[in-house]
Amino acid sequence: MKIVGVTSCPSGVAHTYMSAEALRTAASEHNIEVKVETQGLSGIETELTQNEIDEADFVVLTTDTSILGIDRFKGKKAIKIKARELIDYADDLIEQLIDTYQNKL
Repeated sequence: MKIVGVTSCPSGVAHTYMSAEALRTAASEHNIEVKVETQGLSGIETELTQNEIDEADFVVLTTDTSILGIDRFKGKKAIKIKARELIDYADDLIEQLIDTYQNKL
């Protein structure tokens, strides 16, 4: 299973990076491959390639601000979540995605 994500928050600082780290940590604990693009005060960092997006089973997008290049994810199974909720519930989210993935096999 592969996951990609984009995190962003209104100030483009703390929650952008905290939510990215929460997603990475939760995925790592479940041996799930993940790459997270951040759209913060410094601009886009760790930009996702179209190939990475195409290969992903799930896309996680924070909804606190507009995501630049949102059209890249058209047709993908996208989970939209607030940055604070991702920080607090990343492990729960990963477990739900694992269940969803296993049920479609």
